[in-house]
Formats: sequence, C-alpha cells, structure tokens
Amino acid sequence: MNRSAFMPYLWMVSGCIAFTFMGNFTFALGHISAIGLSLDWQIIAFFRAFLVFLFSFAIAIAFRINPVVMGSRSLWLRSIAGSLSLVFSFYALTKLQLSLVLTVTNMFPLWVALLSWPMLKKRPSISDWAAVCMGIIGVGLIQKPHLSDNYLAIASAIIASFFTALAMIGLHKIKGIPTQAIVVHFSGVATALCLLVLPFAPNVGTTIADMDFKILLLLLGVGISATIGQNFLTLAFSSGAPTKISVVGLSQVVFAVIGDMLFWHKALGITEVIGILLILLPTGWVMLKSDPDLNP
Repeated sequence: MNRSAFMPYLWMVSGCIAFTFMGNFTFALGHISAIGLSLDWQIIAFFRAFLVFLFSFAIAIAFRINPVVMGSRSLWLRSIAGSLSLVFSFYALTKLQLSLVLTVTNMFPLWVALLSWPMLKKRPSISDWAAVCMGIIGVGLIQKPHLSDNYLAIASAIIASFFTALAMIGLHKIKGIPTQAIVVHFSGVATALCLLVLPFAPNVGTTIADMDFKILLLLLGVGISATIGQNFLTLAFSSGAPTKISVVGLSQVVFAVIGDMLFWHKALGITEVIGILLILLPTGWVMLKSDPDLNP
C-alpha cells in the first residue's frame, strides 16, 4: 500500500484516538471523584458544541471557505440529527463507561440499513435483518448489568446511534457544499440546541461560576479533541473508501476499552464483552457489504 492510500486509515485512527480523549474528558467532567466538582451533561455538551463551532469557523475563514447559513433540507437533516445525537451521547457519556457508550453509538450502520428502505428506497437484505437482530441482542447483554441504575443512559446511547444514522443519510444527500462549511453548520446548530437544553441543568449559573482552572482546562480539552477528531474524520472520509474507513472507525471502541482500564481502572464483564462483539461484528459486516455511498 502506497503512502497516499494509507493516509486515510491513519487519519481515521488518529480521529478515533482524539474522540477517545474527548470521551474521557467528558467522563471526568461528569464525575465528582475525578475532579472534585461534577458538571451536568448539558453544560459539557454546550461547551463541546460551542468550542468546536469557534474552532471550525476559524478554520473555514482561514481557508477562505464561506459558511452556509440556510442550505438545503439535506444539510439541515445532517445538522439537526447530528446535534440530537450529540445531546443524547453526552448524557450517556457522563453515566456509563466510555467503551460501552461508543459500542452502542457505533451501531448506527444497522440503523442506516433499516432507514435506507423508507428514505433511500433501498430494501434491507436478509443478512441486514440478521445483523440488526444480533445488534439488539448485543445491546441487551450490555444493558443487563446496568439496568438497575443506568437504563436511561443505555436508551440514550441507542437514540444517539439512531440520530447518527439520520445524519449520515442527510450527509449522503448533500451536494456542492465544502466539507468545512458542513462542519461549521452542524456545530452552529448543535450550539443552538445545546443552548436550549442548558437551562435544564440544575444550578447552572452557580456551577459555571464555580468552575476552576482544572475544569476549564478539561472543557478546553473536550473542544480541542472534538475538533481534531472531526477534522481527521473528514479527511479520512473525503479521501478513502467510505465503507473500509467506517470499519477502521470501530477501532475507537478498542481505544475506549484501553482508556477505561488505564484511566478509570474499569474492566468489562464477560456478558459485556459478548454484547460488544454481537454489535461490532454485524456492524462491520453491514459496513463492508453496503453501498459505499451510504457511509459518506
């Protein structure tokens, strides 16, 4: 494999590492034992969206790319669905192990296989239905140890994967808009949505006023790592085979498991490991056999 053919996979792996750091920063911000003061997920999600908007807007201006304000319905589908996915993901990220959240949210290709029937007129095959069934069983196995206190977090991660699938379908339909302009539009819409849910955070004013340097540094880490991850992901998908890049993206779960063990000293039970495999294996299968355009 020559250098140009290898680079998209390197960018995707780098993006996965960056998103893994973002997830660990988020988990730290959401737990008292980690930093001395816990932040509600609404606050973390807002800063994540707002900082990425600022950074991506600056990049667009630097490269003389004009931001898109109105755009097409497909652009709005991508931005709104992606923003909803972000909100639900960040709730789950502050409640569950990063590896479990990323496993469930990365099952979005299974949703794409189902949604492509009504939205793209592409009927799922028998193998697609089998993959979906395996994924559902996998989610059930992951959820079982956490059902007593975190069933809402699992449900939130599932909903996030659904909205990610909608965002991917919307991205598939976007034509003639520079990638960086799409990122700016998405992060701008995400900032607006997160601003709407921000007042629902308990004692939001007091919490923000009490932020110390360590918390601000972690929030900055969330924004920087998310921006880096988004740009590496964009580079990967714009220059490599989308289906193969998507499969490489599943390596994020591996990085998350390593992060759980190194940073939080958490291990997975056998039931959770089986559940992860039942999600990742059929997801990878759906990615490899799908129409490449369904994984933009």
